Amino acid sequence: MRAKLTVIIPCKNERANIRPCIESVQGLADEILVADSGSTDGTLDIVRQIGGCRIVEREYVHSGDFKNWAIPQAMHEWVLILDADERVPPRLADEIRQVLGEARPEDGYWIYRHNYFMGHLIRHSGWGHDSVLRLFRRDEGRYVGDTDHAEVAVRTGRVGRLRTRLVHYTYWSYDQYFHKFHRYTTWQAGVWHQQGRRPSMVRLLLTGPLRFLRSYVVQLGFLDGLPGFQICMMHGFYSFMKQARLWELSDGLPQPDPEAERAERGNKSVAA
Repeated sequence: MRAKLTVIIPCKNERANIRPCIESVQGLADEILVADSGSTDGTLDIVRQIGGCRIVEREYVHSGDFKNWAIPQAMHEWVLILDADERVPPRLADEIRQVLGEARPEDGYWIYRHNYFMGHLIRHSGWGHDSVLRLFRRDEGRYVGDTDHAEVAVRTGRVGRLRTRLVHYTYWSYDQYFHKFHRYTTWQAGVWHQQGRRPSMVRLLLTGPLRFLRSYVVQLGFLDGLPGFQICMMHGFYSFMKQARLWELSDGLPQPDPEAERAERGNKSVAA
């Protein structure tokens, strides 16, 4: 008998993604749990219109924290964490059914992903071997780390790997990309600053170009054409901006506020 599965879909303002995401698991999940963190674009109206989903809501702190809050609320023994920009293709659904129907020792499974950039499948550029640990026993797995890139750790260490890939639509526009870019680079620089790390001219100069060369040459990004070139450039810029934001926190000077200074002088004159 197949073990039952809860699919957890964390989301916020995913109006364009939520319907195809849910539809991709309707024939697989015994429960669909939509964990929302404050959608205002009608996402939850679409979820209710589709029907058959349970909705829970809470404020978002970071990805690991939010998903760890949602996991214990699943009704069933196994959970699959599925971001709203991901889809479970039929072959992957079949493989998951097979895994849950067999007496296997594993308590979790890594799943490879096909990643798309503005609609283009990226096979290299550092994305070709991307995998995530998303299918696991509810009581054995939790996210570790206080970032949006936290990953699941399975307590027993008994982890396997599925053959079929998730479909992941990363970004459809640069507006989407830079929204996350700002959050990720700001957060990482803040962590480094709190740890006492200082900016370095060498790192500012070299991390960006070296990251680009790694993605474009070593990881064969040139085989992905113009989309791959852009991804590799963004990898380099991302690495540079983390260093630049660290410099901003350490050595950047605040902009003068002449109105505040004027008000302060006025207060001193009144007091005198």
